Amino acid sequence: MPHKRDDSVAMSIYESLDLPRPERDVVLSIGSFDGVHLGHQHLLRSLVAQARATGRLSAALTFYPHPRAVLRPDQAPQYLTTQEERNELLLNLGLDLVVVLRFDRAMAATSGEDFVRLLYERLRMRELWVGSDFAMGRGRAFGVPELRALGERLGIALRVVPPYEHGGEPVSSTRIRNVLAAGEVAEARELLGRPVSFRGQVVEGARRGHRLGFPTANLPLDPNRAIPLDGVYVVWAVVDGCRYAAVANLGASPSFDSDTRLLEVHLLDYDGDLYGRMMTVEFVQRLRPVVRFEDLDGLVRQIESDVRVAREVLSGARAFQP
Repeated sequence: MPHKRDDSVAMSIYESLDLPRPERDVVLSIGSFDGVHLGHQHLLRSLVAQARATGRLSAALTFYPHPRAVLRPDQAPQYLTTQEERNELLLNLGLDLVVVLRFDRAMAATSGEDFVRLLYERLRMRELWVGSDFAMGRGRAFGVPELRALGERLGIALRVVPPYEHGGEPVSSTRIRNVLAAGEVAEARELLGRPVSFRGQVVEGARRGHRLGFPTANLPLDPNRAIPLDGVYVVWAVVDGCRYAAVANLGASPSFDSDTRLLEVHLLDYDGDLYGRMMTVEFVQRLRPVVRFEDLDGLVRQIESDVRVAREVLSGARAFQP
């Protein structure tokens, strides 16, 4: 079933190619679009502009789960965004149509030529935008040369888009995962064009922070998500549209002999019960690694120091404005 946004551009998200045939020809890009980072944004905004200039519809086709999760599970990448987050981010780029196809072994066995012909017929694809290393179909054997040759026969224009660079290097989902693994959330924010963030429902914890005078809202960690390096971070916590300065402990709690990894968030200026409520945590800066304290007094002094530093950092850091 399609999902439509209610504004002047009626963008739809479909989960199969069994959809009403578009009323106009389509300019399409195919990719995983995990993270919808600066490179994706640059490509898709340019595609939207081209479609509008030529009186066509703009579209993106993507897959879930990631093809490597099906074909090489031991090499499956951790996701930068959930499927729902990715769809929302794509929606905000002005696309007319997004198709999210479930990737399985049957799809993997489809030849690249058969798949392109299907898009030509079902989606009225008449222009295709891909990266220079793009390949698709069984064994990834259908690359740019094959796409160009088939496009010439069918009347599909092919545009090969060079990598988008930031800081002298191409922006990619792999690069962002590596940056997150190093705890460099500020750099990841630059590459994503928005803060690294996680949204979830606050769960009840062991109430250790409450006993220390620093109550925390605890969010479970999704093992399929790319998580920053364990540590203590300056963050914003967003609850019901209100943004609060906060400090977060990401990882285990060695001072309490706990190896359960959580995102524990202490809101600096909030007094109330957050259990069961939805919260978004936006990462600003990593303060330090998670360390074990031999006594609780030392831990409390360190948390007090973390809170002071967080206030200083956030006093000079405006909340992200897209």
